[in-house]
Amino acid sequence: MNRLGLMLLVMFAAGPASAAPVDVHAMFAEAERQGRTGLARKTKLVDARAAEPGEVVVTVITGEGKETQSPPAQAGDMVVRNRCPETGNEEILIAAAKFAQRYDGPSGPADAGGWLPYRPRGIEMAYFVVPERDGAFTFTAPWGEPMIARPGDAIVRNPQDTADTYRIAAAAFACTYEILQPAS
Repeated sequence: MNRLGLMLLVMFAAGPASAAPVDVHAMFAEAERQGRTGLARKTKLVDARAAEPGEVVVTVITGEGKETQSPPAQAGDMVVRNRCPETGNEEILIAAAKFAQRYDGPSGPADAGGWLPYRPRGIEMAYFVVPERDGAFTFTAPWGEPMIARPGDAIVRNPQDTADTYRIAAAAFACTYEILQPAS
């Protein structure tokens, strides 16, 4: 691949050029101040497998492309695959300690690919929905990688760990989360 082709590939993978970087924590604080936050919890079963140490998981959302990528996996980390056909059953890497806090299981046998079913513990997460007026933007995810957010997506935050703030694509949020208190 020539240099121009590689540059175009990198630009496409990163998302639209108009996705300006923002301070997502300040944005969350403003949403709270305006009363635009709610509470939700992940409830839909997921599939998980042990990550290979050093494995990098690229999260791809159907119709959007690359959402983000993980740092290299450490021993004990897990690859989680959402059961959400609308998003392509995207995969994410979850650190061993967070996985143990957030999922129970396995709740059944492994499939042919070695994936085991796990049930979310339903940790309540604060969230707001990105309004159309904000357009697309990027921010740094807790794992240090850029993450793009688009209008309609949910920005979620663990109330016990405000550094744990990240984007969930609109379709993934609708597919995997239960709203406990709607955001206005």
